[in-house]
Amino acid sequence: MIKTICVCGAGTMGSGIAQVIASNNIQVIQFDVNENMLEKSKTSITNNLQKLVDKGRLEQARRSDILQRITFTSSIKDCVGELIIEAVVEDKLIKQHLFDKLAAINTADTIFATNTSSISITALSSGKQYAPRFAGLHFFNPATLMKLVEIIRTEHTNDAVIDTLKQFTAALGKTAVVCNDAPGFIVNRVARHYYLEAMQLAEKGMADIKTIDTIMEATGFKMGPFKLMDLIGLDVNYAVSNIVWKELGKPERLKPSRLQKDKVDANELGKKNGKGFYEY
Repeated sequence: MIKTICVCGAGTMGSGIAQVIASNNIQVIQFDVNENMLEKSKTSITNNLQKLVDKGRLEQARRSDILQRITFTSSIKDCVGELIIEAVVEDKLIKQHLFDKLAAINTADTIFATNTSSISITALSSGKQYAPRFAGLHFFNPATLMKLVEIIRTEHTNDAVIDTLKQFTAALGKTAVVCNDAPGFIVNRVARHYYLEAMQLAEKGMADIKTIDTIMEATGFKMGPFKLMDLIGLDVNYAVSNIVWKELGKPERLKPSRLQKDKVDANELGKKNGKGFYEY
């Protein structure tokens, strides 16, 4: 039984995941080496819950209960639980180093999960003693609203671990889809074309950004590709495109867009810092 979960990383995804878990009556330890990130996370979660109170969708007492279930810490020694969810920067070596540290202080039953959106789950756990207890647990942004969660298994992942993660995500009110490890998994593999084709249209001057978004939304998409990239973060989206492109042998159809690279180089990352394809 999962009683305590540690979420490593206090960025947008880590904060959202921690809020979802605490909102479903499970104790959460949110860890980040950066104290400022922890403070931002606490403020973000507090504000998100208060908005629900203001809208009449959450009682004030319930809001307090949820906040009390989250422990914020910058000490990795506090990261002990039945399930560890990693949501740090998309860097293979950083993630592996973190998991090795976590494995040293947790039990032989602890399940390790990564929220990576594109890095190979097999590569992250290759040769590790905890490989049978390792899987991908890919939430989507914003984690508090998006129902889908990809559970990614490797050839070494224990069936019982997958079953536990399925039960866990169901308890959060999420819809889990189990898939085998592959570049981009399911959603990010398919979604590359949505983003890349849209940017190619804009680059060639066939339509402007706003027009493309408007047309796609009019045809049934909840968000146009450029608005969605701004929400995700252009740096995150561009990194995923690069990983999928390289892992699949650099096919021309999946080559990352220069338009997006220029935005990332200019530090125009989307909603999180006020400017991307749009200004906020």
